[in-house]
Amino acid sequence: MNVMMTFSWIGVMLLVGMVCRAKIPLLSNILMPASVIGGIIGFILMNLGILTKLGADAAMCSEIVGFFFTLSFISIGLTGLPNEEGKSSDDTAKQVLKGSIGMGLLWDILYGLTPLIGFIVILLVGTPFGMDAKYGLMIPFAFCQGPGQSATFGAQIEAGGVMEGAAQVAITYAVIGFLFAFLVGVPLAKIGLKKNLVSHPEKISPAVLKGLYPPEQQTENCGKITTYNGSVDVLAFHVALVGLCYVIAIFIQDLIQAVPNTFIQTMGSMTFFIGLFVAYGVKWVMGKLNLKQYHDDALQARITGFTTDYVILGAFMAVQLSIIGKWLIPIIVMCVVVGIVTLGFALFFGSRLGGTCDFERTLGLWGCLTGTCPSGVALIRIVDPSLRTTAATEMGSMNIIMVFDYLIAPAIIEFCLGHLSATMLLIYCLGTSIICMIALVLTKNFNKPTYSFRAPVVCPDVSDDCEYFEDTKHPSQF
Repeated sequence: MNVMMTFSWIGVMLLVGMVCRAKIPLLSNILMPASVIGGIIGFILMNLGILTKLGADAAMCSEIVGFFFTLSFISIGLTGLPNEEGKSSDDTAKQVLKGSIGMGLLWDILYGLTPLIGFIVILLVGTPFGMDAKYGLMIPFAFCQGPGQSATFGAQIEAGGVMEGAAQVAITYAVIGFLFAFLVGVPLAKIGLKKNLVSHPEKISPAVLKGLYPPEQQTENCGKITTYNGSVDVLAFHVALVGLCYVIAIFIQDLIQAVPNTFIQTMGSMTFFIGLFVAYGVKWVMGKLNLKQYHDDALQARITGFTTDYVILGAFMAVQLSIIGKWLIPIIVMCVVVGIVTLGFALFFGSRLGGTCDFERTLGLWGCLTGTCPSGVALIRIVDPSLRTTAATEMGSMNIIMVFDYLIAPAIIEFCLGHLSATMLLIYCLGTSIICMIALVLTKNFNKPTYSFRAPVVCPDVSDDCEYFEDTKHPSQF
């Protein structure tokens, strides 16, 4: 009962977010996703005790987040590569490979640097509040991985009898990361649209601002009917494929966690990562058996979007201020510092990957470095709603490169539990970042900038205030 009530209240908050986006001009103008709006409202109502009295449960929200987080990665893995206009399948595949390697290496670099930054900031700011500097080490679990891994790794540390409230602190980092992702990412996306930095620009119409298309603009289909509904509904078939991948992933996870080694067991706890590779395998088998003809990538992308919205909403509603309130100031200060470093990192390196969709990649990278790959996809959807570029696909396949940094997570956990020295942790973090920086150059993913924010505002193609531009010859102010 608690599962369905909590799941349903997450859905209700999504509807509330949709209404607010459509009716409140401020939220429309900044293109704030309905999932974030509803998540913020849900967070407030949960902590006031209103939704808990009506059947919602914060712990269940956390479990739903972890589950849908895994499903989103599986869905990304099942989705085929989009062919960009004017490019062959081989060219598209090469671009995806290049973008995946570049963004994966950038993620690796920051994953190794942010725990050190977090540790130092909490050491300086958190000590007067009685907050152990080790809590700062958990920041990459949130900013680089999201609420699912934050809850998992935080709980593992807390279960060791150290760092009380570690899971809630980690989830709070994740929620703040989501706020950064969209409060900064959405204006960046809007600027990119106005300055024509995107590959497939669309005019910011009233429908886009409100987030709802009127009947005359409802021309895009969300997928093809590939199965006879009298036998099985096409959506049920696609969801069943996701379920198949999830079941296989859980069996593989159990086998990995049966190995009597803490590092390997921690790696095995990453269900989303295992699920992604299982999805790749299932997609390959379907291709070999000529079954891919019954699978529609457009519909699969909609499933990815659905899980993304629920991950974001659930994460906000899972945070309990009663647990982390005493450390709120050092938590915010540390997140702001890491956020500023991350923004500068994403803008500098994202524009130098080298490709036709580097701006979309930058948005996706920023979303992934402050939340999850799904939040990066959500930002990409603002400037590429039809997912016509390869950027969204690269957000999934970059996880292959990100695996090289996953030893840092168990290293942090082992250090927090007192099983690893500070020197070894430092070697893990800095060593990995340096190696990945060298690999970034060797793979030719560090080039001259492919776009610049100094570009003039394009009007009237993608601007929603062309009259102001024509009268003043100045861009609008955000």
